[in-house]
Amino acid sequence: MRLGVLDVGSNTVHLLVVDAHRGARPTPAYSEKAVLRLAELIDREGRLSADGEHALTERVESAATAASRLGCDDLLAFATSAVRDARNGEKVLARIRNRTGVDLQVLDGDDEARLTFLAVRRWFGWSSGRLLSLDIGGGSLELASGVDEEPDVALSLPLGAGRLTRERLIGDPPSKAELTDLRAYAEEHLGKAVAALSEAGRPDRAVASSKTFRSLARLTGAAPSAEGMYARRVLRLGALQQVLAFISRIPADDLAELEGVSTARAHQLLAGGVVAEAAMRMLDVDAVEICPWALREGVILRRLDWLDAQ
Repeated sequence: MRLGVLDVGSNTVHLLVVDAHRGARPTPAYSEKAVLRLAELIDREGRLSADGEHALTERVESAATAASRLGCDDLLAFATSAVRDARNGEKVLARIRNRTGVDLQVLDGDDEARLTFLAVRRWFGWSSGRLLSLDIGGGSLELASGVDEEPDVALSLPLGAGRLTRERLIGDPPSKAELTDLRAYAEEHLGKAVAALSEAGRPDRAVASSKTFRSLARLTGAAPSAEGMYARRVLRLGALQQVLAFISRIPADDLAELEGVSTARAHQLLAGGVVAEAAMRMLDVDAVEICPWALREGVILRRLDWLDAQ
């Protein structure tokens, strides 16, 4: 069957279309992405602005048209932290549903962590033993650990790269004081999560997904995207610490010129790097392997599992 997945995140709205059947991996057939930065369109009262709602409605309508044109049997549409945190999120989604016919479901943070973990488990397989997964989005950090497909621990923290950039890094580049405060803030939020994950057991394999981790790994020498999804990519803590010392002194415009760093996300890479370093250090993880599958693939896999059970 052909499935469409519409992912409304804090930074982008991404439509992924895959061909899938029982016993086979989902094969990408089409992908389109638009940078909306919805989290930056939340006003001081915590509401998604009229401009943000208009832009999101247009993108959802476009995605629905594309999914229909491509012959999708189903369109799985979900929204994450930006819409989840907006005070008027439910009303906005109701109006979008009436306008486009697309029923966007809001995932809570723990579900994001579980579905990402499922994708990571399927990618690396049972031989990986206890898996630890980390994913840094625009609005939140998801962490999970387990030996099965359902993690023993699944957590979401308000440590997204975009959120922290807006709230805590004013300068470009930021001051040393801002970075020190950000690191302390991240460590404070990570404290209880690290304790829960450590209690679950030391991982046999630590894995990271998301654009932030991929970009950081590329800056430390990992294979470029041109080498394909099966190239092994690793982000090592020592190398990450060296990269952070470098990029903390570079304005976002200059950072965007480095290979592996997108213009749309360059401004928030440093905050993401600070969170990644703090999480790896506090979890006593020397290196993470980069997984090409994440939340979208987890949503697809969960849907296929449900269909197989019918």
